[in-house]
Amino acid sequence: MTYLERFKNSYYLLSLFYLIKWLCLAGIVGTLAGAASAFFLVSLDWAATTRESFTYLLFLLPFAGAFVSFLYMKFGGSAIKGNNLILEEIRDRKEGIPLRMAPLVLFGTIMTHLFGGSAGREGTAVQMGGTFADFTGKIFRLDRIDRKIILIAGISAGFSSLFGTPLAGTVFGIEVLALGLVSYQALIPAFFASIIGDQVTRGFDVPHAHYVIDIIPAFSILLVLKVIIASILFGLAALLFSQLTGFFKKIFSHTFKNPILKSFVGGSIIVLLVYIMDTRDYLGLGLPLIEESFSNEVNPLAFLWKTIYTSITLGAGFQGGEVTPLFTIGATLGNMLAGILNLPLGFLAALGLIAVFSGATNTPLACFIMGIELFGADAAIYLFLACIISYLFSGHTGIYSAQQIGTSKSRQLVKDEKRILSDL
Repeated sequence: MTYLERFKNSYYLLSLFYLIKWLCLAGIVGTLAGAASAFFLVSLDWAATTRESFTYLLFLLPFAGAFVSFLYMKFGGSAIKGNNLILEEIRDRKEGIPLRMAPLVLFGTIMTHLFGGSAGREGTAVQMGGTFADFTGKIFRLDRIDRKIILIAGISAGFSSLFGTPLAGTVFGIEVLALGLVSYQALIPAFFASIIGDQVTRGFDVPHAHYVIDIIPAFSILLVLKVIIASILFGLAALLFSQLTGFFKKIFSHTFKNPILKSFVGGSIIVLLVYIMDTRDYLGLGLPLIEESFSNEVNPLAFLWKTIYTSITLGAGFQGGEVTPLFTIGATLGNMLAGILNLPLGFLAALGLIAVFSGATNTPLACFIMGIELFGADAAIYLFLACIISYLFSGHTGIYSAQQIGTSKSRQLVKDEKRILSDL
């Protein structure tokens, strides 16, 4: 072999080519996802402000849900699967992700929030990121493996640009595919896409929510025991949310075969609940409840009501994500437990915010890193403990039914690994 041939086959030269290749591809995906997330965040802020200014819009929620369901029924196709479609395509590539998924989920989520549905936003950002990634892969004619990698990068870019947490976004993209397994094959592309997506969104001067833990208690065995107790309850709250959302999806689908009627009835139930309870606190993302949880006592049952409102909204077919409502559920549950366990409100609200998210998405590493990015490293021990305990006690459930069981949480309960959550 000549010197030139050795140089062409050099590991370091191939590695350099790999870096340049994915910096370019991930740069495209990150730029598209970041710009879309910036527009989406501004639109959500407009929707929330408009809804609060014109309270009568809530009465139109059933009609808004019916209209969006009509659009999905007419034009959606496989896009109706949402985040699960992206996970399925990464695991077992089939027909690809339709480009129409991005505008459909964007419009549908804005309608949900404008008229008062209780939903999140991460699902929309992830779906937009996945759509742009798949489109980029088709343009550059990437092979089967690279198209899987670029889809993971799209997930990371969407997540990162939405929450302003690039490191958590990186790990979320590679961790969400399978319980207990992390594939490092897509680590560098996911990181590039995540960083670029976040910076593009910040370039549009779009602010992200920030929360502060005012008091972190001094380390003690008693404190660790209290955190473990709280974290078990956080995991059970995640389990409740996943199961209740699945329950309402099944009930609505079995009762109302027509998706338009299903969303109309679900929206009507939300309107009825608002006037029975005489409060609008559980509509939308729930950001005011999160802010309140860090400084003042909130309704002890706020976490339960937010769970019910969001489960009904998503179960009836409204568009939106689950993560921000999970933040709200975790923060309000932590707020309630702070009084019982005699711990600072902000401290336990922060643990709840990331721990319930960890249990419902089965991504403890990403949630721990997100906790560091949001709250700093001073409470790292407790953030990590909360994430892993909640992950364990949420069982083999989750908000992404297409997640695969890479490593069972309990081999006594689930011995057949490689199955997906929906099979259970």
